[in-house]
Formats: sequence, structure tokens, C-alpha cells
Amino acid sequence: MTLTSLATAIYVVAAVLFILSLAGLSQQETARRGNILGMVGMGLALVATVVLSLQQSERSPWITALLIAMVFAIGAGVGMWRARTVEMTQMPELIAMLHSFVGLAAVLVGFNSYLTEEADAIHQIEVFLGVFIGAITFTGSIVAYLKLSAKMKSRPLTLPGRNLLNLGAVVASAGLLGWFIATNSLVPLIIMTVIALALGFHLVAAIGGGDMPVVVSMLNSYSGWAAAAAGLMLENDLLIVTGALVGSSGAILSYIMCKAMNRAFLAVILGGFGTEGGSASSGDAEQGEHREVKAPEAAEILAQAKSVIIVPGYGMAVAKAQYPVADMVSNLRAHGVEVRFGVHPVAGRLPGHMNVLLAEAKVPYDIVLEMDEINDDFPETDVVLVIGANDVVNPSALEDPGSPLAGMPVLEVWKAKQCIVFKRSMATGYAGVQNPLFFRENSAMLFGDAKTQVEEILTHLRVSEGASA
Repeated sequence: MTLTSLATAIYVVAAVLFILSLAGLSQQETARRGNILGMVGMGLALVATVVLSLQQSERSPWITALLIAMVFAIGAGVGMWRARTVEMTQMPELIAMLHSFVGLAAVLVGFNSYLTEEADAIHQIEVFLGVFIGAITFTGSIVAYLKLSAKMKSRPLTLPGRNLLNLGAVVASAGLLGWFIATNSLVPLIIMTVIALALGFHLVAAIGGGDMPVVVSMLNSYSGWAAAAAGLMLENDLLIVTGALVGSSGAILSYIMCKAMNRAFLAVILGGFGTEGGSASSGDAEQGEHREVKAPEAAEILAQAKSVIIVPGYGMAVAKAQYPVADMVSNLRAHGVEVRFGVHPVAGRLPGHMNVLLAEAKVPYDIVLEMDEINDDFPETDVVLVIGANDVVNPSALEDPGSPLAGMPVLEVWKAKQCIVFKRSMATGYAGVQNPLFFRENSAMLFGDAKTQVEEILTHLRVSEGASA
């Protein structure tokens, strides 16, 4: 067996492992196995690629091996450092930044392929589309990173005629493709790259904070198609397969996110809802008097409850409250209280963000339910704890046709007998929309750091438990 055929066989095995990895990631119980399969597949893919590189390189094998080792050392070093230091709250922006690397790689591969390969119409189209998708992914991902890390305001950029600007950029790029195929000149490729970079920036800048989970999955899809285009240019079958898997799965996830928000994908791309996160916009002022509750009182309410639903949000991630929340759940369940979690599909700023946090704290999978599975149970629930969530529990999504959130399915927590909302202040959520839930008669606000407040509740539960014993 030649090295080429051996590498091809390894690629086939790696491709199968990637498919099994995606299948494993579809459920919480098998997610760890899915991650492991994906890592093994990537390891095999890297080995096969190194083998092919050594065989096909025109340089000395030792020089090629040294260059590959240097690249591996730098990449692995940076990757391990970031993996050890990144907080779960920083995961969305980290993923956005990683997507930008894929986009930039596609652009560089495209230009390299243009300069080194013979020109024919098919190859020119591959190069043009690869650079186009890669450039959009690159700048779009950078904007997403800046928004998610609060280094750029989350409000949508609303330029006059923004949709016409986007359409004009696409039409101009199509015209440049014809010029590029006809002349094989570098000039239209460069002009298109500049237009695509601007288009990527504008597309994501025009999307508001409330749609950021869709943006993350959308950019995931873009990065996949950019990788597939790079695979076509490099004639690397595994890269084509992997890119197609990532691109299609990202597109499916984007569809699921949009469905969960009752929004059309094009509506998100053409400008998402949301003003500047964390501050009330005009018309979103407080809608009455809110009632406040302290941790000891909340502990007493929980101790007397028979059924409790916890709705987590990004605020729980910021406070790192998942661990004391898990301890509180264990305490309540040990005393016969039925406790479950209701997780909205777009809770947090990353698809599946809350599920990962709860799994990290070893919360049993069987009590973590999706919105559709638990929404009908709120009327029979004694207490709901909303920990750091805001937009996904906003009644105006169903009751106010003029709200930016109108039509978005939400967790109907206000239907429970009592609702306790954990927040640092009365500020609006990431979408910048005021929440009438805070002013309902059966709602109470528990202000302060979520982790501190949950720990205090747990302490009072244990004290009262000892006193009763």
C-alpha cells in the first residue's frame, strides 16, 4: 500500500468519525463521546495530512517536517493555553474568533491557489467563491467577537438603504466573477475581496444583540463552507467533507435557532432586533413597582414548595452560579421537592450554552428540559427561579405586538404560582427590551450576585433543616 492510498484510507476513517461525532453531540448523554470521536478523527486527519505533505513536498523531507513541527507547536501551544484560561462566559466570543481564523485561512488559500495553479474556469470559480465566503466569514466573525465581548455595542448598525447595500455588494461580486473568469486578472479578485470584507462587517454589524445566538451558528455554517471551498482548491477530500458537515450542521442549527425565536433567517441577516444591551431604550421604562425578596425569604418559599422549575440564563454563567445551583437542587430533591430546569434554545449567547454549564456542574440530564417540553407545566408549578435570564422569559413577546421580541416563543414563567427573578439590577436584557415580568404580582426580584444569593439560600435551607432535625 502506497502512502497516498494509506492517507486516503485514514481520511475515510476520519470522515466517519466526524459524522459519528456530530451524531453524539446531538444529545447531552452522548456529547462527551461525540467530542472524543471528533478529536480522534481530527488527530487521524492531521497524521494523514502530514504524511501526504512529506511525500508531495519538493523541499527536503527534514525541512518540511521541521516546518510542520513548528506550526504544530505554535498552534497546540496557543490552543492549550486558551483552553485552560478561557471562562465559560467567554466561550461565545472565543468561538467567533476561531471562525474568523477559518475565514482568513480560506482567503489565503484562495490567493495562493490562484498564484500557483493553472487557470481554468472551474478552478477560477472555486478560488473566487472560496475567497468570497472566507472574507465574509473573517470580518463577520471579528464583529461578532467584538459584540459578544462587549468591545463593540450590541445595537444593530442601521445604515440608510442597508439591504440595497448588501444586494449591491453581491451583484458587484457577481460581475467581478465574470471579469475574473474572462481575464484571470488579479485585479477583480482583489476588488471582490475588499467588497466581501466590507459585506461581512456590515452583515453582522446590522444584527442586534437579541439575535447573537443565531449569528454564532450562522458563522459556524459560513466557516464550514469556507473550509469546503479551501478543500476544493487544495484537492483535499477530507477538508471538503469536513467543511460540508460543518456548513450543513451550522445551517441546520441556525434554522433551529430562528424557529425557536419565531424569526425568518433572512430577517435576522437583514437586521436583527435589539438595541444596546443592558440599558432601557425609550418606551421601555419600568412599568410599575417591583417587589423585592431576600435570600432567607426565598429559602423559606423553596422549603415549602412541592415543585420548582429553574430557568437559567447568561447571568448564571457570568456569576459562575451553576455549582451552588446544582448543590441547591440536590438539597431540595433530597427533601422531596420536584426540581427541573427549563432551558430556552437561545438562552445565553451560544447555542447549548446553558446545557453545557449545567452538565459541567453535574446536574442530572433527565431534569434538564427544553422549552417545548416544560412550558405547559408552569401553571402547576409552585415556584420558578429565573437565574440570570431575561429576554427568554419576557411576556411582551406574546402580549405586545409592538415589542421587538413580538412572536418569539418564551418560557411562560409568569403562569407559576410564584416567580423569583435573580438579577443584579432592573436593567434590561441583552436585547435591550424591558421585561414586564419584573412587575407582576406573583413576581419578586432577588438582587445581587447570583452565586452569592444561591449560596445564601442554600445556607438557610441547611440551617432550617438542622433546626427541624
